[in-house]
Amino acid sequence: MTGPDYSAADREMSTRRSLDAGPRLDYPPAVNTAARAARIWEIDFLRGLAILLVIGYHLLYDLGAYLGLPRFLGWSTDLSTAAWTVAQTVFAGLFVLLSGVSSTLTRSNVRRGLRLLAVALALTLATYLIAAGLRLFDPAETVVFGILHCLAVSMLLYGAVFRKLPAAANALCGAAVVGLAALLPALEKALAVRSAWLAPFGLPGPSFAALDYFPLIPWFGVFLVGAALGRTVYGGKKSLLPWRPPATFVNVAGRHSLWIYLAHQPVIMGVLYALGLVR
Repeated sequence: MTGPDYSAADREMSTRRSLDAGPRLDYPPAVNTAARAARIWEIDFLRGLAILLVIGYHLLYDLGAYLGLPRFLGWSTDLSTAAWTVAQTVFAGLFVLLSGVSSTLTRSNVRRGLRLLAVALALTLATYLIAAGLRLFDPAETVVFGILHCLAVSMLLYGAVFRKLPAAANALCGAAVVGLAALLPALEKALAVRSAWLAPFGLPGPSFAALDYFPLIPWFGVFLVGAALGRTVYGGKKSLLPWRPPATFVNVAGRHSLWIYLAHQPVIMGVLYALGLVR
C-alpha cells in the first residue's frame, strides 16, 4: 500500500502553507526591501544636510537672542543680515523641494499630510503654552503656519489634486505660485489686509509676527517644482548614482528629519537651561 502521490505543484503549495502558517513581520515601507525599492541615497543625504543646516541656524539664533553672544565658532549670530536671509531661504528651499520629490515616491500623501498636520497643530499649541508659561517669547509670535503646516497642506493638495496632473503641469503651476509671490505686497495693499486670516496664503497683515512662517505662496510652488522633478528625474523610483555609497550620519538624519526637527529646539533650550545660561 503506497501513500498519496504528491506532484511537484502539491509539494510547493504545501511548503508555502507551512511558511505562511508562522508569524509574519509587517515591516515599514523603508525596511521591506523585498516589496519596495531601497531608499534613495542622495535624497536622504540632501534632506539630512538641510536639517543639519537648519539646526545650526537655529542654534545661532538662540545664542544671539537669549545669551547675547555676537558670534559663535566664528559665525555671526546676527541673522538679520542679507547673507543669512539668503542662507535661510536656501536651507528651507532645499527641504521643501526634497519633500516635493519624496511625495512622488509614495501614494499615501493624503494620509501622510493628515498625520503631519496633526503634528503641526500640536506644535502650534506647544509654542503657545511655552510662550505663555516660560515667557521666552511673546505669545503673539506663536507658530500658526510654519514649515510643518506648509508641508502638511502641500502634501494634501498634491495627493488630492496635483498627483493626477502631468509633471509639466506641476512644474508650470509651481512656477506660477512662486511668481505670484512678487505680487503679494501690492495685493495685500489693495485688499487692505488687517487680520492674519490670510497668513497661510502669504497675506499676514501688518501686525502679524511668528517665530516660524512659511506661507503657501511661494512655498507650495517650490513643493510642486520638487514633485515635477521627482516625476521626471526619479520616475524609476531608484537612485541616480551608479553605485550605492555607505550610509552616513547625514543619511540617518535625513531619514528621521521630522523627529529631529521637532526635538532640536527643546534640546538646545534644555541644554542652555541645564547650564544656567537661560532663566
